Amino acid sequence: YRDHAAFAEALTAELRPVEPAYAKLFETLSLAVDAEDVLDRARIFGQEQLFLTGVRVLAGTVSAEAAGQAFARLAEQLIKALYQAVNDWIVAAHGSIPGMRTAVIAMGKLGGREMTAGSDLDLILLYDHDPSENASDGPRPLTGSHYFSRMTQRLISALSAPTSEGVLFEVDLRLRPSGRSGPVATHIDGFRAYQTKEAWTWEHMALTRARVIAATPGFEADVSEAIRRVLTARRPAKATLADIVDMRRAIAEDKGDGDRWDLKYVRGGLIDIEFVAQALQLVHGARHPDILDTNTIRVLDKAAAAGLLKPSEGDALRSACRFYQRLTQILRLCLVDVFDPKTAAPGLKRLLARAGELPDFATVDAHLAEVQKQVRKAFEAIVGPL
Repeated sequence: YRDHAAFAEALTAELRPVEPAYAKLFETLSLAVDAEDVLDRARIFGQEQLFLTGVRVLAGTVSAEAAGQAFARLAEQLIKALYQAVNDWIVAAHGSIPGMRTAVIAMGKLGGREMTAGSDLDLILLYDHDPSENASDGPRPLTGSHYFSRMTQRLISALSAPTSEGVLFEVDLRLRPSGRSGPVATHIDGFRAYQTKEAWTWEHMALTRARVIAATPGFEADVSEAIRRVLTARRPAKATLADIVDMRRAIAEDKGDGDRWDLKYVRGGLIDIEFVAQALQLVHGARHPDILDTNTIRVLDKAAAAGLLKPSEGDALRSACRFYQRLTQILRLCLVDVFDPKTAAPGLKRLLARAGELPDFATVDAHLAEVQKQVRKAFEAIVGPL
């Protein structure tokens, strides 16, 4: 942070409202002299904001939930700014295609506004254009699919390529239709057809966290409606739940599920809670569309209010989710490798105890074991036995 006085003021301040905080981002990018300068300025801004939020988490002045939203809000604003810059660069080099529209969809932790300091960005880019026109009108014209693939690749590079000011985020496009084998950008009609006719249950699970974060005016509504139609489609409950159980079993076989401090993958860990929230949406979305939400805790809130969860199950899952999020924020900020209680520094254990709102680390460890039993019990009652 280049201005020490500003750093001290920012560190003790509340998390800023969206508009005042990000007006600075667009202002600083507007002063860039070239494309490389745009990327450097975005990285300086992003790293400063990530650092400030991280320090607040460690200092205990911001909750894990607020930090997750702040990390996601930062990523979203950086994506919006660089999406606009990339669009301008592509149009300058290749022109535009009549009627073209694009949208960036956030998935995963960004989609759910549950990011940590180390989260990557799960993104999908969708596009549309006049069906009678399939080439851009610039000095170096490109056909439709190549044009939008170039735009997507340029956006990924703007977000993830190292410059003299470092890296912003790792970007993952594997949740796009057909995964690694599919095009990096997808036509909206192809997206609709794939999700309706070809997508696996796990892809619909991932879609429950999808939301548009940057788009050509008017296109966001079309994309959001396409997502909603998929999630509110009627599907066989028994087969859907069986698919989710199989998915959870496969992940356990691949990642292991016996390490209590692998908070995501352990039996009764965070992924069990997320799968419950996704199962509820896929099974009940047709009759209860109001439960749809990209955020795990809000889905559980809505499902409980609709009577789709027993009160005891809803309380246990929401409490566990918040507990895991508090611990995860600390671990992601402090460690690169996995957490090992046997070798962990005493200071880190004290931070975890404070984050867990318990008197000491031994109590956290014991409570964690009990929480995981409760979560697995709820998972098996709602989704199915493993």
